[in-house]
Amino acid sequence: MSTVDYPDHLACVLFCQGCPWRCHYCHNPHLWAPDASPLYPWEAIESFLLKRQGLLDAVVFSGGEATLQHGLAEAMFRVKALGYHIGLHTAGIRPSALARALELVDWVGFDIKALPESCATITGISNSGSVNWRSLEILLSRGIAYECRTTVLWNLFDLEHLRQLVHKLHAYGVQCYAIQIARPQGMKKSDRHHLGTPATSAMDDLWIECRSLIPDFKVRLS
Repeated sequence: MSTVDYPDHLACVLFCQGCPWRCHYCHNPHLWAPDASPLYPWEAIESFLLKRQGLLDAVVFSGGEATLQHGLAEAMFRVKALGYHIGLHTAGIRPSALARALELVDWVGFDIKALPESCATITGISNSGSVNWRSLEILLSRGIAYECRTTVLWNLFDLEHLRQLVHKLHAYGVQCYAIQIARPQGMKKSDRHHLGTPATSAMDDLWIECRSLIPDFKVRLS
């Protein structure tokens, strides 16, 4: 149960298993494998949600990468029939699956990894940038409530790159954006050296510039 994973809603978060990307800051690397433990049968999840009707506002499908689940749309439909709002956390790894899921989704937390040409530095997967940004285009075309967010490891993501990213998001028409400063909790120990520290004064200037470009802009710990 969470008060931070769906804005202004008390939500239950379902962590779907499996993700082909290997983001250095990932705090759920135990969910990379599609058969990670523990596994819960759908019947148990649905029973849990039935008992909490009237107590919870929303159900958020997270991960891993939820759009890899072939049963995602059906699961969302069944949860929506119980009266819950539907949230989705995604990086848009499967644009076609995202497009289908958006027919049922009320709010999306969308991970923009980096500029398209630099996404592979974060994900470890070539061509991830074009997929990530194509999915952003699909999301923005639907008129669904959303928040775009970028998690920052300073040794992989300097301030100039971040400034260019914000300008590109502004050009796309993004209205709601959060920069999440990566923290070590949950990260693989081998990736923690990427955390780094930026120049504080330059960082403060960048936040001012970001707020001038994107109406709903915030900075938070991831």
